[in-house]
Amino acid sequence: MTTTLRADAARNRDRVLATARALVAEGDLSLQLNDIARRAGVGVGTVYRHFPTRRALLEALAADAFATLLDQAQAASREDDPWAGLQRLLRSILLGQLTEPTLAEVLSTSPDEDATAPTTTRRAELAALAATVLERAVRAGQLRPGLTLDDLQHLVCGTAFAARIADAPDDRVELYLAVLLAGVRAPDQGSPPPA
Repeated sequence: MTTTLRADAARNRDRVLATARALVAEGDLSLQLNDIARRAGVGVGTVYRHFPTRRALLEALAADAFATLLDQAQAASREDDPWAGLQRLLRSILLGQLTEPTLAEVLSTSPDEDATAPTTTRRAELAALAATVLERAVRAGQLRPGLTLDDLQHLVCGTAFAARIADAPDDRVELYLAVLLAGVRAPDQGSPPPA
C-alpha cells in the first residue's frame, strides 16, 4: 500500500511539473499554483505538498538546466586556454538562460530568495567555478581590467534580455555574444577569435 501511495505521489508530482513546463513553454512564467493544480487535474493541496511556493516549483523546473550549466562551467574551468574557458562559460550561461526561462529567473535573483538547499548549493558551485574561470583569464591578461564576476553576470543577463526581445532572437545570439566577448576582452589582446 505504501508503495502505491508513493507511486501516486510521484505521478502527481510529475503531472504538476509537466503542466508547469507546458505553461512556461507558452510563455507563462507566473506559475500560479492553483491554476497549475486545476490544469494538472490534481488537488491544490497536492501541488502545495510538493511545491510549497511558486519559487520551489520554479527551482524544480530549472534543476536540469542548472545541472547542465554546472557541467559546462566545470568544463570551462578545465580549458587549457583561459580565454576559451571564459568564452565557454559565458556562452553556456547565455544559452542556458535563453533556452530555459526558469533558469534565467533563478540566476537573476539573490541567493536569499532560494527556496531549496539544492539550488543554493548549485548557485555556490557555479559561483566558485565562474570565479576560477575569471581568475584564470585575469592572470593571463585576457580580461578587461576591473571587471568582476557580478559585472559579467549583469552583462550576460543584459545580453540574454537583448536576444529575447530581438525580432529574430536565434539569429542575433551569436552576434550579441561576440560583442559581449569583444567588450570584456583586455584591450591589448587584439581581435577576439570568433565566439
